[in-house]
Amino acid sequence: MHKVTVYTRSGCGLCVTAEQDVERICGELGVEWEVVDVDTDPELRAEYGDRVPVIAIDGKEHGYWRVEEERFRAALV
Repeated sequence: MHKVTVYTRSGCGLCVTAEQDVERICGELGVEWEVVDVDTDPELRAEYGDRVPVIAIDGKEHGYWRVEEERFRAALV
């Protein structure tokens, strides 16, 4: 079973959209997911900077800024 992590920050419009997309797709596929605010951890903030949102699957970066739905779904099935 896969686990999806969405790295975000407060006040990020693209982050809100990505979270909604991930919630919908993961809900349909029964995949566990979580949101992590990069501003709560200096290491995450340094790693991801202005590239948020970043979507990771099983701890590996899958994409950033937008959810490419077809590619995302393919990675989860």
